[in-house]
Amino acid sequence: MLSDNVTPNTFTFSSILRSCRLQAGKALHGQATKLGLESDTYVSTSLLDVYAKGEDMESARKLFDSMPDKDVICWNVMIDGYVQFGSPNEGLSLFKQMLRAKVKPNEATMVAVLSACAQIGALESGRWLHWYAENHGIDINVRVATSFIDMYCKCGSLEEARLVFERITHKDVVAWNSMIVGYAMHGLSDVALQLFDEMCRLGYKPTDITLIGVLNACGHSGLVREGREIFSSMARTYGIEPKVEHYGCMVNLLGRAGYLEEAYDLVKNMEVEQDAVLWGALLGACKIHGNVALGEEIAGLMMRQNLENSGTYVLLSNLYAKANNWEGVAKVRTMMRDGGVEKEHGCSSIEVNNRVHEFVAGDSWHPRSKDIHMMLEEMNAWVKAQGYTPRTDTVLHDLGEEEKEKSLGVHSEKLAMAFGLISTEPGATIRIVKNLRVCSDCHDVMKLVSKITRRTIVMRDRNRFHHFENGSCSCGDYW
Repeated sequence: MLSDNVTPNTFTFSSILRSCRLQAGKALHGQATKLGLESDTYVSTSLLDVYAKGEDMESARKLFDSMPDKDVICWNVMIDGYVQFGSPNEGLSLFKQMLRAKVKPNEATMVAVLSACAQIGALESGRWLHWYAENHGIDINVRVATSFIDMYCKCGSLEEARLVFERITHKDVVAWNSMIVGYAMHGLSDVALQLFDEMCRLGYKPTDITLIGVLNACGHSGLVREGREIFSSMARTYGIEPKVEHYGCMVNLLGRAGYLEEAYDLVKNMEVEQDAVLWGALLGACKIHGNVALGEEIAGLMMRQNLENSGTYVLLSNLYAKANNWEGVAKVRTMMRDGGVEKEHGCSSIEVNNRVHEFVAGDSWHPRSKDIHMMLEEMNAWVKAQGYTPRTDTVLHDLGEEEKEKSLGVHSEKLAMAFGLISTEPGATIRIVKNLRVCSDCHDVMKLVSKITRRTIVMRDRNRFHHFENGSCSCGDYW
């Protein structure tokens, strides 16, 4: 077209940009600017979409901020881009800016913003969105309702999720999946399996996601027999060939229950290609059960196949530390340093008054840091009076007992809990989200604090939910 000296117009650019990847989109952006077409709403919206899908949110934001007229689609593209690529707080912030600009959200906006709330566990914000949708004429169709179910489940309120689920008049399989997966992540395996049976009885055909949810439900409660039956009947009963995710669920189920050799055989003989997640689940099971020999074998295999990541080294280091093999721990740390591998840092967040507060271990940067650390000291006195003994064996450093105890005392989830105790009304539920698996020492402390303060503490870690109430946890100490 260009070689024939035919000048492209706005329709040309908006059409071709729909199929463009990032680099080609940048080139077309330059061409559109030369032709004075960048400011056209259709062209600029298409360019926004290219940048957002290409994960170049910096360029997307520059373009977005330069646009004089934004229709709702532009806002949606930006918000969804932030949410999809790991910046949910920026997505929520932009949504508030959208409301201030008097732009009315639509169905797509709600789905994106609810996903942001789900990621960071912002229940108060999610509840406000529910109120907004019901009072501002937004159609809560099955897609939006399913997003509310997902948000409520991931923010720790299964009761509100179930209410939304029951109100959907024409449920689709995605809505059923969201509810089943929700019960599974909270460890309510019996309810998840009952809902699965009801779904099948009503004639809904399970999908890959359904069976991942059901197998995860079995894994969180150690239902080995039920998990084996479902997995072995996938192709025969539901017409679904097991994928790597289903194998991962089975490895997790068998490994946690102590069937390490069966899990290892399953991985070695599976018909689909193994991935790092599968081997990592098996390595994690070796750490739980202290099987150093098998753990070393799996870690070595992962490294030879270039499947290792920072989690591989951390699990192996944990395995050695649990066995008091400090030479092994030092060896792993040297490998990480030489390979430029950085451990993922733990971070815990808590929402108070519609604002999400984040903490890392040893954090002293929060404006109420002094009050938080005073509460930590108070908490420590409470739990010790109840017979608590710090699990210093979980500290992965060759330190003295006193130093290990100090290290445990300032874990990110304890800081978040202390902040929740000083920032909310007595008796109010405390909800915490952690990016990694909760440590066993923090798990012990949260059980005791829930009993002492007569509060419910709901915590979402990387693997599942923990509901602490009156000195016990919903996981039954199986996680």
